[in-house]
Amino acid sequence: MNLNKYSFGIGDRFGMQGMAQLRAIKKAEDDGIHITPVWNKSNREHTIIHTSPSDTRKAADLAVKLSKWNEPYFVDADHINLSNVDPFIEPCDFFTIDISDFIGAPVDEKSLNAFALKNQRFIGSLSLKGIDTPIVINEEIIRRTGIRFLAAVKNAGLIYQHILRMKNGKDLIIEVSMDEVKEAQSPVELLLILSALSDEKIPVQTIAPKFTGRFNKGVDYVGDIKAFEKEFEEDLLIIDFAIKEFNLPADLKISVHSGSDKFSLYPVIGNLIRKHDKGIHIKTAGTTWLEEMIGLSMADEDSLDLAKSIYSIALKRINELTKPYSSVIDIDINQLPSSLEILRWSNDQFSHAIRHNPAHPEYNPHMRQLLHVSYKVAVEYGIIFTDALKQHTEIIGEQVTENLYERHIKRLFENRN
Repeated sequence: MNLNKYSFGIGDRFGMQGMAQLRAIKKAEDDGIHITPVWNKSNREHTIIHTSPSDTRKAADLAVKLSKWNEPYFVDADHINLSNVDPFIEPCDFFTIDISDFIGAPVDEKSLNAFALKNQRFIGSLSLKGIDTPIVINEEIIRRTGIRFLAAVKNAGLIYQHILRMKNGKDLIIEVSMDEVKEAQSPVELLLILSALSDEKIPVQTIAPKFTGRFNKGVDYVGDIKAFEKEFEEDLLIIDFAIKEFNLPADLKISVHSGSDKFSLYPVIGNLIRKHDKGIHIKTAGTTWLEEMIGLSMADEDSLDLAKSIYSIALKRINELTKPYSSVIDIDINQLPSSLEILRWSNDQFSHAIRHNPAHPEYNPHMRQLLHVSYKVAVEYGIIFTDALKQHTEIIGEQVTENLYERHIKRLFENRN
């Protein structure tokens, strides 16, 4: 089973925006850009929303049927590990194995020595076409990388073998993610991680590293864009080298996670994948829920009041709601409007505050980040919230389609000719 050259993770917290997302991907098709949709939803999201992976499969299948989508599509078991993978195995055909929690875990000396011996051939200066400065690798770097990542990769191997057994050899897509950590992986570390993944016989087709800079949820990149550009290009070329060196899948590509709204990086990423004729996987999951909130705030006074109430409760419970996402958000509480303040807000004020348009004077990235991680509050409204989504399907769908097509797809593929 192969993933298309370009693929988008179109996660949907409440499972109601699949048709709107496919409209965006169909618009891209009309532009000559072929994107494979991948519905992704993590165990954490299922737990909070009280859904199951089977619900995601049903929602995806229904959207595909109603939209008359005739191209491939996938359902992703997002950020799974050995403790929570089983419910995902039957309904999913794409598995994002998250190794973040095992980075730095103890590794036995025998495995470390074998890893160092295998990669000894890279000691010295590794010159790759397209990288100006040779990559210097010594035994200390190899062993240090092994100490940091080998246990995590071995854990990924256990998960992959478990999935393979349970799927009875059925085709599947494997992604390995390590993006929600504090320290970025260097291109050298990426090379050695891919070496270790090949040892575990994991046919990884997408890999999600942590890049330099801040990748906060729902807002733009914070960091040195030139430094990112250099790192991303080196990662692309390292992957190209690793595919041949370790006999990895020929369509292995980078996956960009963690917040997804990295608009200032899209031109850089787009230029580099075209320059080197490479694919990309982009995850845009959490922003769908924000577009639902934007649509509600625009619809009528009752739905605006609902959006305001969700925000006000989130503000009171900010510590609880932000704690699980502490590594991928930066919220200045002094920049958050009070509950009393937003009572006076119009539909436009609320929607402008959380729509990702940094040029608008009313845009508030702190409020947007808080709401990004506050979907739990909407869940607690039950059918009041979901009925509001159904009632205002048209205006919400317009926001979802516009966000995915205009802000993500078009920015990534601009200047492609």
